[in-house]
Amino acid sequence: MSQGPLLDTNSPLNGDQAQRLNDVLGGMDRDQMTWLSGYLAGLNASGGQLSAASPAGATQTASALPEITVLYGSQTGNAEGVAEQARDRAKAHGFNVRLLDMADATKKDLKDPTNLMVVVSTQGEGDPPDTAIGFYELINGRKAPKLDGHRFAALGLGDSSYDQFCQMGKEFDARLAELGAERISDRVDCDVDYEEPAEAWIETVLARYAELSGATTAAAEQGAPAASAGESQWSKKNPFYAEILDTVILNDDGSSKETRHIELSLEDSGLVYEPGDALGVVPQNDPAYVDELLEKLRISHDTELDTGKKVRDALLAEFEVTTLTRPFLEKWADLSDNAELRRILSDEARDEFKEWVYGRHIIDVIEQFPVDNLDAATFTQALRKLPPRLYSIASSYNADPDEVHLTVGVVRYEAHGRARNGVTTGYLSDHVEPGDKIPIYVDRNKNFKLPHDNSTPIIMVGPGTGVAPFRAFMQERDDADAEGDNWLFFGDQHFHTDFLYQAEWLNWREKGLLTRLDVAFSRDQAEKIYVQDRIREKGAELYAWLERGAHFYICGDGERMAADVHQALLDIVKEHGGLDEDAAAQYIRDLQQSKRYQRDVY
Repeated sequence: MSQGPLLDTNSPLNGDQAQRLNDVLGGMDRDQMTWLSGYLAGLNASGGQLSAASPAGATQTASALPEITVLYGSQTGNAEGVAEQARDRAKAHGFNVRLLDMADATKKDLKDPTNLMVVVSTQGEGDPPDTAIGFYELINGRKAPKLDGHRFAALGLGDSSYDQFCQMGKEFDARLAELGAERISDRVDCDVDYEEPAEAWIETVLARYAELSGATTAAAEQGAPAASAGESQWSKKNPFYAEILDTVILNDDGSSKETRHIELSLEDSGLVYEPGDALGVVPQNDPAYVDELLEKLRISHDTELDTGKKVRDALLAEFEVTTLTRPFLEKWADLSDNAELRRILSDEARDEFKEWVYGRHIIDVIEQFPVDNLDAATFTQALRKLPPRLYSIASSYNADPDEVHLTVGVVRYEAHGRARNGVTTGYLSDHVEPGDKIPIYVDRNKNFKLPHDNSTPIIMVGPGTGVAPFRAFMQERDDADAEGDNWLFFGDQHFHTDFLYQAEWLNWREKGLLTRLDVAFSRDQAEKIYVQDRIREKGAELYAWLERGAHFYICGDGERMAADVHQALLDIVKEHGGLDEDAAAQYIRDLQQSKRYQRDVY
């Protein structure tokens, strides 16, 4: 990360100090800069003096406390972020800490008694993160280690709108106990607004480990934690308001889809991103929907909540008022005391529940199962926080540091006699326009990155809006004059109306940057053809690319497409690698563990 010179005009440092500082900063990368910022902030908060006594005090504290291993499995980076927070808090309390990615964890890591803090997200319909699959299979297989003498606490991250909410947290929690480890604290399952419960879990578990070690609370709490540099930067809680520069519908006339290309200004923000990162957009709910909701609840718009905010303002900006989740329905069943709703929520009706929820919103439940005389506070307490929507960034910062681009598929459909719009896509398409400013932040994704070596070939599978990050990949490689081969599989409904960024792909192919381009337009012939079909057709060549070190990427639909592409990849490895089922599966696992097979699916 290149640094500008320290300005002598406002620096309190003498010339020699300034020169030495510039020499150090010039060789540091972004992660090192972030650590240094936090370290200096913490040092300043504690008085700003480096004393010889401080390290000794820290050693005494650490020696009284056990070593902790923070073990995490993360798909998009949220679980990793919580794990890093746990590590930092543990260090601040005086623990010796090891941060361990499940991608790197082996049976040997669990040979000796270990104090574990386990943080794991759930991918898709109850699956482990891609990089955690190997460890998940290890602890659930015939060679699973005995964990007598180990201690643990587990935290799961998930989304309660999915049926298998926090499934991996539940499974790891149960399995570690089955293998003999002692659970020292109850598992916590976190929804999309996970920050506060995760922070509370960290402190609870650290206090419990301190208690078990015999250390006093004072010893455990010695030393204030260094402030994180990220706390003063733009984030979910403190977003940057970016101006919309342009918004263009990418589909041609006659398409059944509405896909928007949106360009935002980052000038004066200081925001930096990399290909593979996502942009968080903090939306507002549809005002007309909120007004109808309040009307059906018979709650006045001007009713004040305990926070002092009017209920309408809070429902617009703070609460999820559309998506149905099991926790909301359970609370509503209690409020309405409705037997039919309780039946739908029962374990016996689990399959029916999934079908019943599909296409319904909170307003439909309020209509079907009304509650008389409901006050605003009780209603908002039943809701979860309105989550930001993450979009794969469709541009390269190095190609244009003043802008960030998004590819947004607008959600519109009819269900149960009512027109439905996606919360964030509706906000971006119907309620803001060029010149307006919207709240955003960068959400880093360490598990969806270009190879460090620009000569490494890459294979990209991105149907529909899943092509967004690959536009960023190509811009990045174009800007860097990268020598690596690039192969794109793109698919959508119709060639003439839905070939997103067609001119750019053809231009990159003409100039030689895009080595191969294979497309599948499902509705242009009687028999539907999808990207997985094109992948199978090119199986021999694709396997040859893998054998020479290619990285394989999938972005897009996680329910069907990603699974179908995965199966196609497995079949190709079996056929063209001459491997049996087990060996082919291991080949794919090795790709995942080495981060040569990465997915950004939703």
